[in-house]
Amino acid sequence: MKRVTLIGDSIRMGYQQHVVTALQGRAEVWGPATNGGDSSKVRTHLTEWMQEGAADIIHLNCGLHDLRKSFDTGKAQIDTESYRANLCYIFDAVAATGVPLIWAATTPVNEAWHHERKGFDRLEADVAAYNAIALEEAQQRGIQVNDLHAVIENAGRDRLLSEDGVHFGDQGCTLLGDHVATCVQHCWGDE
Repeated sequence: MKRVTLIGDSIRMGYQQHVVTALQGRAEVWGPATNGGDSSKVRTHLTEWMQEGAADIIHLNCGLHDLRKSFDTGKAQIDTESYRANLCYIFDAVAATGVPLIWAATTPVNEAWHHERKGFDRLEADVAAYNAIALEEAQQRGIQVNDLHAVIENAGRDRLLSEDGVHFGDQGCTLLGDHVATCVQHCWGDE
């Protein structure tokens, strides 16, 4: 049976059980018990998580924590230059293991809902900018991209988002989980 490691933030934590269900009998799915957080946290824990997951394929995302902006300073948690450097390190470290990697684009936000309910901002323009950086670096390395941003936009962002403007209800988590499972199966050649 194949082994799949899912690394990512709370969005991953929301869809992970749906991936487990969708791949039942075909793959063992593992993900860290903790939130993957920003790209610096993923970089710090990557070796540990890859060893613990012992995967045949890794599906990875980070970005929503990186682009968090303080109300006070307007500065991102991880600026774009550091984000790029972290992703380059992560992508190259995974490539060095020979384990195939799928990069998942950061999902969209409703910035007005988010601003009303959270103590910091997440802006859709930043989601687009961070996704562009990740796409560029992934394409340069021939890494498969799972465009979860487009999946949510095409299905109707606001009807799938929860009131906090960033997380998803069960319908959104199911949609994401099914899409991740399908993407993983295509990567290993199992339709």
